[in-house]
Amino acid sequence: MNRDLMKSTKIPRRQWLQSAVVGSSIFNGLLHPAHGGISDASVRTHHAAKAKRVIFLFMTGGVSHVDTFDPKPALTKDHGKEIQADHPEIKERPGYERIYLKKPQWSFQPHGQSGIEVSELFPHVAQCVDNIAMIRSMHTSHSNHYNATLGMHTGSFAFSRPSIGSWVTYGLGTENQNLPSFMVLAPQQTYAGTQVYSNDFLPAVHQGTLVVPGQEPIRNIAPRVPPSNQRKQIDLLRAINERHLKERVRDPQLSARIATMETAFGMQMAVPDAFNFSSESKETLDLYGLEPEQKTGFAWQCLAARRLVERGVRFIELIDTGSSGNWDAHGDMMTHVGLAKNVDQPIAALLKDLKRTGLLEDTLVVWTTEFGRTPFNNSAEAKGREHHPWAFSSWLAGAGVQAGVVHGATDEHGMRATEQPVHVHDLHATILHLMGFDHERLTYRHAGRDYRLTDVHGSVVQGVLS
Repeated sequence: MNRDLMKSTKIPRRQWLQSAVVGSSIFNGLLHPAHGGISDASVRTHHAAKAKRVIFLFMTGGVSHVDTFDPKPALTKDHGKEIQADHPEIKERPGYERIYLKKPQWSFQPHGQSGIEVSELFPHVAQCVDNIAMIRSMHTSHSNHYNATLGMHTGSFAFSRPSIGSWVTYGLGTENQNLPSFMVLAPQQTYAGTQVYSNDFLPAVHQGTLVVPGQEPIRNIAPRVPPSNQRKQIDLLRAINERHLKERVRDPQLSARIATMETAFGMQMAVPDAFNFSSESKETLDLYGLEPEQKTGFAWQCLAARRLVERGVRFIELIDTGSSGNWDAHGDMMTHVGLAKNVDQPIAALLKDLKRTGLLEDTLVVWTTEFGRTPFNNSAEAKGREHHPWAFSSWLAGAGVQAGVVHGATDEHGMRATEQPVHVHDLHATILHLMGFDHERLTYRHAGRDYRLTDVHGSVVQGVLS
């Protein structure tokens, strides 16, 4: 126990024990120094961190692995073959008494020096494979969108728990006191709603801040009074609140509310600048596929992510919930064409932009979805595919990642993760490891027990680490 840190934060010993990371000296309380908290310089991780921040790219709806990042020539060869499968999506489902293998609808080609195969749906990302660690053996614990999305974000498939972004900021604090440490860029909510960026039982300062692309990405951000007057009002309110807090030192929610007022004031200055792209060159806008003055679209989200990274935001999630729908292709796999086109160039641009600015060296980029799609259907000529928790693909790039490698494999038809399987808990453990944390020790005491992102599961995926 770091007694000096405990003393400097002026928090009773009992409260310290309740809010300390087990086995470490990481303090999760007020992040703003003005409230007796700590800055990033004071944080000590469990081991040397490779990554300082995360960009989490979430393709909501379930991307088909066998049509994007997991080539299966045997699936093409055996197209139309009847198979048996005790699959959760077809149990006692009328019309699915017999199922048949369905071939991929897009061809795969090797790319880069690594020769990693990517389908023609992602020609721009394919150019970046030498910077990517491809995981082809992902699997998850639920086939329902809500539960699988909840699990991918919180490690819990049934109950509300803190988001991975909240866990990361709880452990690391913030690099910029004028911006939230956890921001979520999405045109609309995805499955599981606000729970994907909820702090749940962690202190409220670790709640994700929603940014909606458009003319006003964060509502009510424009100040209503001159900054000098508002500063005086904030200082007065803070003094009153701190007097109130002295009588209620055991209330972390009250402490967090006080801190958010300071952050909100800082945001009024910092947010307009972060989302003002007027200083970006035409070359950069063209790289992302952005038009001048464009304020919506996944390309906008990606460029905004790079600008937030530059400004020290710790965890940034981009959710692909565009107007063209999501990746849930029950009715027609051809919807993947427009969806892939919408995100392919911006994602590749983000990787290239981070690399050319040197930010990729300490930024971790994660691309994932909640599950894959079935390599079969009740007809080989069915246009769509069903939910598939047994296998899907994800990839990592950036800080601490072994670039240009493929980890794990599915069987010849892409049905199950068979070689070096990676569960969602393992992915979470790996992300935390790259951020400097032992996932078994990054815990929070709540309701009489120590909770962690990975619950009682998870192993670091060593095969993707540099």
